[in-house]
Parts: sequence; structure tokens; C-alpha cells
Amino acid sequence: MTDEQNHTMTNYIDIPYPELRDFCNSLFPSYGFNANESKAITEILLRADLYGIESHGIQRLVRYDEEIRSGMVTVGAQPEILHETPVSACLDGHKAMGQLTGIRAMKLAVEKAGRTGIGMVTVRNSNHYGIAGYYTAMALEADLIGITMTNTEAICVPTNGKRAMLGTNPIAFAMPAEPIPFSFDAATTMVTRGTMEVFHKNGHPIPDTWAVDSEGRPTTDAGEVIRNIIGKLGGGIAPLGGSAEISGGHKGYGLAAMVDICTGILSGGLTSNHINSTPGEAEDAVGPGICHCFAAIDYGIFGNKRDLKEALSAFLGELRACPRADGKGRIYTHGEKALETMAARIGGTIPVNEKTLGEMQAIASRQGVRPPNFY
Repeated sequence: MTDEQNHTMTNYIDIPYPELRDFCNSLFPSYGFNANESKAITEILLRADLYGIESHGIQRLVRYDEEIRSGMVTVGAQPEILHETPVSACLDGHKAMGQLTGIRAMKLAVEKAGRTGIGMVTVRNSNHYGIAGYYTAMALEADLIGITMTNTEAICVPTNGKRAMLGTNPIAFAMPAEPIPFSFDAATTMVTRGTMEVFHKNGHPIPDTWAVDSEGRPTTDAGEVIRNIIGKLGGGIAPLGGSAEISGGHKGYGLAAMVDICTGILSGGLTSNHINSTPGEAEDAVGPGICHCFAAIDYGIFGNKRDLKEALSAFLGELRACPRADGKGRIYTHGEKALETMAARIGGTIPVNEKTLGEMQAIASRQGVRPPNFY
């Protein structure tokens, strides 16, 4: 969910982006990450806020803090290649911070694509890796198509079910174009857990099409949904399209299952229904076991790259020029709004929820670092 989709921006404080960046760059070393690792984690975390994706930005810091301190994240762990071919690899993340494993895996996919035209890398035994669109942007920088998926703990109820069995399981796809690339990044659920957390923090009811309670009935209580997910009490978020076939929910259900196949199955890891990413509840601190999939493709293997890029650029231009419905605003192509938001925020401020700011101040106090200045 972008900030523009949030119901209200009251109870938010505008904090200069450099303040948030410097705060994170000083906080992560307090857990034992080195300077380069801290910079990478910070960049991905705050890229979400720069894009206007509050659910995956600084508001998620409290969960990272809990996961690191509980042992679900192993500071200093390095991913290991378990199986490799010229076009593929499978990595064990060894419980490392998901962002660090994600960067390593996509770099490897990009390197393989540079040599063979295609590179695909799966990862098991990892952690939450932030916004998927960051990794497809890495492929764009190399003039490649980028694809990534990740599973998560079970949060999504399959069509006609009342127990969460699938993750939010996002899919991201990007391809170079002018003046901006095509960059799609979306969960296969109606919304993410982070969006639920944002609505809960703001005290807003959620639409009754977003989630179901422990009996499979529609609910508008974000707090109830979060408690049920954490406590494994039943219910959860509906798949993309809703909880019924008539609204297309079976399509989101199928996409979520596809992501678990590409991540949990192809990596030899865990599917969403076997992942435990509740801090303090992982048996012997074994970690959640989140799995990822990354792909990089040199689209020049299909023809002249300049011609293909020009064709995509023209198509995206035609989409933006589509006649607008009465009373409707501008038509965007995927990734356009995020880049415009980042351009405005990177030299300015980012709105931070007061409750999130309180969490940040408590973390800073315990870790012995200076909280961000917002006065």
C-alpha cells in the first residue's frame, strides 16, 4: 500500500530522509553488522519509504529488531552455494538477513545472465528480504529483465479455507524502457501483513474483502487478523481477488501457490505453511526458513535489444495515453509512481507514523544509538 492509499496522514511526523538513513546506518552496526552490510540493509529498508510503500519501510524495523535479537537472524552468516550450473544455482542463506542474501543471489543471477543469457537462483533458509522491486531494479541496472519471488510465513487463506496456508508471496518483474522502466511488484494477497499493521496502528477498520476471521468469515478488524496470524488461530488475509471464486480469488490462490513452488519447492526448502517467523517461537531458534527465487534475463537473446526496448517503450506510452474514465485521474504504468515519489522524497522528508517513531526511539535507547532528529 502506498502512502496515498492510506486513509489519513494524521499522526505522522515528517522526518528528513538523511536523518532516517543515518539512524539506520548507526543502528544496524549495534547488532554486529559491518558498515557495508548495514548500508545495504538500510538502502533496501528505506527504498520502500522512498517509493511510498510504508508497509515495508521503517515501520518494519521493530520486527527486524525482534528477529535479530531472538536469533531468527544470524548476524555474520554468509550464503552458501549448494548446487550450481552455468544458468542456475541454489543457495542456503544460513539464516542471514534476507536483504544480504537477496543481494548476493540477484548478483549471481545477473552474472550468469551476462555469460549465458539467463540466470536463475533459488534460496532457502533465509529471512524477510524487504521490497521485491529492489532486486528487479538490480537487473535493470545491468540492462536485463529481472524477476523475483519470495514466500513468507502462512498468512493467506486458500479459496474456501479458513486456515492460513500460503504467504503474501509477492512477484516482481521489471524490464528496461524509456523514459522509465516497467516495474511491477505486488503481493499475491489482497494486502500484506505490513498493510494490516499500518491500519492497526492508525486505528482504521479494513475493508471486509481483505481478510477472514478464524471461522472463515469476513472481518474488518486488522488487530484480530494480526493476532490470529501470530497465534496460528485460523483465518488470515484473502488471496488476490478475495476469498471467493466469483470474485477471482482462486487466481490469487493459484499465483501464491506458484510462488511457493518456485521458492520453497525449487530451493529444497520450506513452503509457507511450514515457515515460522514469529520471533521467540522458532524451536531452538532455527529461523523462519523463508525461501526466494531470482531470475535475470538478457532480452537480447530474443532479438535486437534496441528494437525490443523501443517496442516496450511505445507500448507503455500507449497505456499512459489511454482515454480516462470520467472523473478519473492520470494513468500510470507500473513503477512510474514509485520513481516520482522517490525523486520528491530523497531530498526531502518521509512521513513516519508516531507509533513507529516511538518504536524507533525505544530501539535506539536499548541499542545505545541516537534516535532520528525530528524537531
